[in-house]
Amino acid sequence: MTTMVQTQERPKRSLLIIFAVFVLPVVLAKLALDGNWFERGATNRGELLQPVVSLTNMLDQQTPSWRVMYVVPATCNAECENALYAIQQVWIALGKESDRARPAVFMAPDSDPGAAAVLAEYTHIEALAVSEEQASTLNKSTLANHLFIVDTQGNAMLRYPVYALRQDAVMGSRDVLADLRKLLKLSRIG
Repeated sequence: MTTMVQTQERPKRSLLIIFAVFVLPVVLAKLALDGNWFERGATNRGELLQPVVSLTNMLDQQTPSWRVMYVVPATCNAECENALYAIQQVWIALGKESDRARPAVFMAPDSDPGAAAVLAEYTHIEALAVSEEQASTLNKSTLANHLFIVDTQGNAMLRYPVYALRQDAVMGSRDVLADLRKLLKLSRIG
C-alpha cells in the first residue's frame, strides 16, 4: 500500500516541477510588466512627448529639417540666454551632420527684444516669427520653457529642461546632442 501512494505522488510532483519550470516564469514576467515593477528601457534622454505637438502650421513656410528649438519668453532671463547658448552649442557639436539640423527659436510679438541682441551673437540660430495666437498656443503647450526637438514633419517629439546656470545648460545640452545624433542616424530624411 505504501508503494501505491509513492507512485501516485511522483507524477504529481513531476507535474508540479514542469509547471514551475515552464509556466511560473511566464506568469511572473506578465505580473512584472503589468505591475511596473521595474523601469522600462528607454534610450532617449529627453522627455518623450505623447502625443507629439504638431507645429506644421508654424513651420509650413520652412524647408523640412530636423530642428532644435526654443520659444523666447516675454523676459529673456538667464534661463533663456542659456537655452540659446545650448542650441548654438548643439548645432556646432553636430559637426558634419550640422547641415541636416537647424537651430531655431520662435519669436512672438511679446518676446523680449533683448533676446534679439543675444541672437545676433549666434549667427546660425534662425528666428521664426509667430503670431500672437500661435504664441499663446505655444505658451499653453508642454513646450513652454523647454528646449525641444522637431522632426522633419513639423512635430515636436522630445523636450528638455532649461537651466539658470551656464554649466548646467552645457551638461543638459549633451542630452539634446545625444538624442539628436541618434535621430539623425536613424532618419533617412532631412
